[in-house]
Amino acid sequence: MRLLISLVILLATAIGLAVGARFNPGNVVFFYPPYRIDLSLNLFIVLVVLLFVLVYAIMNAIRSTQQMPQRVAAYRREKREREGNRALRDALKALFEGRFGHAEKAAARAGESPENAGLSALIGARAAHRMSQSARRDFWLSKVQEPSLKTARLMTTIELSTDGHEPESALEAVRELNSSGTRHIHALRLALKANQRGKNWPEVLRLVRLLDKRNALHPALSRRLRELAYEDLLTTQAHDAESIRRVWAAIPTEDRVQPYVAVRAAMAFNARGLHDDARMVVEKALSVEWDDRLVRAYGESAAAEGSPALLSQIERCEEWAQKHPTDPELALTLGTLCLRQKLWGKAQRHLEQALYEAADSGIVRQAHLKLAQLHEALNQPEQAASHYRQCALATML
Repeated sequence: MRLLISLVILLATAIGLAVGARFNPGNVVFFYPPYRIDLSLNLFIVLVVLLFVLVYAIMNAIRSTQQMPQRVAAYRREKREREGNRALRDALKALFEGRFGHAEKAAARAGESPENAGLSALIGARAAHRMSQSARRDFWLSKVQEPSLKTARLMTTIELSTDGHEPESALEAVRELNSSGTRHIHALRLALKANQRGKNWPEVLRLVRLLDKRNALHPALSRRLRELAYEDLLTTQAHDAESIRRVWAAIPTEDRVQPYVAVRAAMAFNARGLHDDARMVVEKALSVEWDDRLVRAYGESAAAEGSPALLSQIERCEEWAQKHPTDPELALTLGTLCLRQKLWGKAQRHLEQALYEAADSGIVRQAHLKLAQLHEALNQPEQAASHYRQCALATML
């Protein structure tokens, strides 16, 4: 329908021009002495139109010729971009397929396009890392210079350095990332892993708390990381009484009552002769959660013989025994404390109860050993020898 209308308009225009030209009596005279040229107006109009078309064609040809270098450059640039994008897709495909050598070669081809240079370098770095080529990996990462890819470069550096057991390089990238103000979950996880590999336990604790607030860590993993961190802080880094007290004061209250933390702290305090501090730590932790490890640590922090502190310990254990009458670890601890205080009858009763309730060979061995020491103190060599034999047999089990 549109074509038909266009033909009708074209025919009507042609008819109008023909009729107008037929009844157009005008003419045009060009006079240049001694020459004179007479033209009809219609021919003059036709010549003017033809001249315009010719001039337009010539100008268009000149302009096209002038623009030819830019067009050729644009064509080559578009061709290079198409080839670079194709190589970038090939590099990603090869990387995901596990063909890391092909991925690195394709990344090198993709990097010839300036627009793809940064991303292709990141792909090349990952491919080189998978082939355990750390030097080529670092070379690829050094080629990422675009400011827009700074975070991507640092995240990749942290991840690959951590995976390659290079905590120093990873931590350096973490510091650079933190200085830029970037904070997101994956960055925190990578920083946590890097600091764990670098054994930077104070920073591990800080990151674990941050991730716990965002529910970004599994509770079991969070607990295990806290245990490792506190084990190092309480047993490795603290060397004297003042330093262990400073470390303990810096631990949050909710962590102090965790059994594993409290046990490690009690061991550290006992190792430095701070038995009073150890007992306070264990008592607070046991008031929150009952744990046999804490009971054992409580026995190891026994006060001096005849001291009010030792009597207070025995009273506290007797209170616990009313709530946990069948706990063999508590019975062993109470018997050990009574033996230290030379309460022979009570000590023998509780130690024999520990033997009766015990299922663990360690408790059996310790109970026989304490009973042997008790009978030696009471000048009963036969009973002492019998318990020593029983202790030896329990040791071999």
